[in-house]
Amino acid sequence: MPRQDTTAAATEPHHTRLLQALAVVAAEKGLAATSVSDVVREAGVSKRTFYEHFSDKDACFLTLYRQASASALRTLRDSVQPERPWQAQLEAALHAYFAHLAGGPQLLRTLFVEIHHLGAAGAAVRREVMRTLADFMRDTVNRDRDAAHALSEAMALAAVGAITELVLDAIERGEQARLTLLTPAASEIVRRLAQA
Repeated sequence: MPRQDTTAAATEPHHTRLLQALAVVAAEKGLAATSVSDVVREAGVSKRTFYEHFSDKDACFLTLYRQASASALRTLRDSVQPERPWQAQLEAALHAYFAHLAGGPQLLRTLFVEIHHLGAAGAAVRREVMRTLADFMRDTVNRDRDAAHALSEAMALAAVGAITELVLDAIERGEQARLTLLTPAASEIVRRLAQA
């Protein structure tokens, strides 16, 4: 019988607690003002434990960003109803996405704004997430369309960029809790780009 590896299972709660602690502290203080000491104090673990999981604060934040983005993408995917026309699917998915984002307004601000302050590493992770969202959009829009009328990769990425700017604008105006009101405009952006 193979030996069971309990190390990963035992350290997983620490990993999760550190991510949650970073989310709390960065939402309160901003990422730049947040220290590893702040994070471990909030998580109730040692610095040694922190460095067993992450090389530095930025690496922890990038993991948090990826996980939060993956959670939002799951919401998008779970809301798709393949039997409906793509326009209706997309509108329902976008509404669910905006509702998901609005559920954590402080974390939303931290993730959407702070990622821009992490230089090349932040830009690379942000681009990875945006491409994943664009791929989801293309899959949804192109499911029942012929190749001549398919949403291109460039137009899907443009749509994701435009929708991200709508979210950033809402954050800057302090309207994170009302993100679902962006659904009609976001849907129209995708529809128009799908016809381009």
